[in-house]
Amino acid sequence: MEVVEVLHMNGGTGDASYASNSLLQKKVILLTKPITEEAITELYTRLFPKSICIADMGCSSGPNTFLAVSELIKNVEKKRTSLGHESPEYQIHLNDLPSNDFNTIFRSLPSFQKSFSKQMGSGFGHCFFTGVPGSFYGRLFPNKSLHFVHSSYSLMWLSRVPDLEEVNKGNIYLSSTSPLSVIRAYLKQFQRDFTTFLQCRAEELVPGGVMVLTLMGRKGEDHSGKESGYALELLARALNELVSEGQIEEEQLDCFNVPQYTPSPAEVKYFVEEEGSFSITRLEATTIHWTAYDHDHVTGHHHAFKDGGYSLSNCVRAVVEPLLVRHFGEAIMDEVFHRYREILTNCMTKEKIEFINVTVSMKRRV
Repeated sequence: MEVVEVLHMNGGTGDASYASNSLLQKKVILLTKPITEEAITELYTRLFPKSICIADMGCSSGPNTFLAVSELIKNVEKKRTSLGHESPEYQIHLNDLPSNDFNTIFRSLPSFQKSFSKQMGSGFGHCFFTGVPGSFYGRLFPNKSLHFVHSSYSLMWLSRVPDLEEVNKGNIYLSSTSPLSVIRAYLKQFQRDFTTFLQCRAEELVPGGVMVLTLMGRKGEDHSGKESGYALELLARALNELVSEGQIEEEQLDCFNVPQYTPSPAEVKYFVEEEGSFSITRLEATTIHWTAYDHDHVTGHHHAFKDGGYSLSNCVRAVVEPLLVRHFGEAIMDEVFHRYREILTNCMTKEKIEFINVTVSMKRRV
């Protein structure tokens, strides 16, 4: 499976689209806001650039695409106003894989720019947007051209499915029944990808440039715990039900593995220090409860359904469905996610389960 071709969120704005099912990711961006706020303000007051170049890696499409970058701009504007400085110009690069729904982004850009400029008021500098299709596990920008790199919920995706010596039987990710060699292969692939990412960004950032990355992760060193890939473990359960009923071939399930790795803060720290181009300013783990999905604290809006599994299964579907369709075909998808929703709902009534986020803020060494 060529991850570059297949890995994209469900496009458009329909019921199963990422745009309609990305409230969780929005919450994560808002939850980590104090860290990004601190990082961009520190960068601005240290360098006072006349033009600030910001890249958002793994921008996806939908309401969150402009959320992170507009928050960053607001912070700079707040600081420069308090200092009596003129507004810098902003160059915003939105990056994702070529299969990402850039069309939806570009269609919504004029109205966003209009309302954002109005919101920022007079004296606000020019703001230029570009779409940058390509894998962030390679170079994307000229040398020393970026001031700030932001990425949220993207870097846990690997460039490829790891090479496995043993079959990860009945699983689609790391679980308590995964062989040790499978866990090692996943870790090795993450190390390779994450190190490549750091090396590429080190060349593209100006000396003293800043990067804030948030990944879905885990707190401890146990790969099979419920704080790691539990949502995928329950999805595997739904697929296994269909295997037992003969709707999916067992071999077909056994050769499907999700190209994702959820690191611990200790692993992130170790790989950043080993690569050597960056010094870590902050490293934190935060949690979001699975049921946080049912109540939007931002608008105070309760969703119309009472079934917690509904919104979470839609969220997972919007993210992983393209991978599943490529492997199992489209015909079975509604059935897979119907089962998944039931499993999730049942699970969420009995257990308190959380997503763990690992956020690291770092500075390019001079």
